[in-house]
Amino acid sequence: MDWKTFEALLSGVNKYSTAFGRIWLAVVFVFRVMVFVVAAERVWSEDQKDFDCNTRQPGCANACYDHFFPVSHTRIWALQLIFVTCPTFMVVMHVAYREERERKYRITHGENARLYDNTGQKHGGLWWTYLLSLFFKTAIEVAFLYLLHLIYNNFDLPRRVICDLWPCPNQVDCYIGRPTEKRVFTYFMVGASAVCIVLNVCEIFYLIAIRLLRISHRGSLHTSPNIRCSELDCDGCQALAETAEYQECNEANLAMEKKSTSIF
Repeated sequence: MDWKTFEALLSGVNKYSTAFGRIWLAVVFVFRVMVFVVAAERVWSEDQKDFDCNTRQPGCANACYDHFFPVSHTRIWALQLIFVTCPTFMVVMHVAYREERERKYRITHGENARLYDNTGQKHGGLWWTYLLSLFFKTAIEVAFLYLLHLIYNNFDLPRRVICDLWPCPNQVDCYIGRPTEKRVFTYFMVGASAVCIVLNVCEIFYLIAIRLLRISHRGSLHTSPNIRCSELDCDGCQALAETAEYQECNEANLAMEKKSTSIF
């Protein structure tokens, strides 16, 4: 797998992320991808060769290894890293869709016309896409942690396992290579995954809290006295238009009208 390409794609998402999202990206790169590529893959590189049983019965060691290690840790972590970063590209695709709409809007309405203040700003449909990507990432992290827990019994790697599967002649003792080192890396990767889950949950609550604050602020602007210029004389209309409150309300109304046309 080309990890440099993978890193370049994810780095492009960084400019659309919140502070929690940037920390999540740093944890994924430094504590998961780098550790996986530099160290973890080497520890499990000759896993089956290091699995030794006290019998020479043909096929016994292979059958026991397949029973106790149906899926390698490194394969699970590689799939986890791929799947957990896929939802992030939903945001990139949505921003690309917005940029294309912005381009077509400028062709129709002139070069200076703008459909979005910022195509990467998390408003409207992009906010929902970003939030949905966080839910997907959290669900994928939890699913892979549960899968690893289910296969390897509380993430533990014993030094010795007892196997009585066919074609073994009787109960045989099998020994795992580098059990302590593998256990340390397993706990480290599980801990990094748990940190990513916490960061995703914090970012979900952060986005929802910011959204509620904006809605509350918008509601307070709309509850202010709404006076139409047509109901006043010219002097009264001019005096009202010069007030800061009127200008703020007017800007908010214009922004609302613009967002209604660019909800996606």
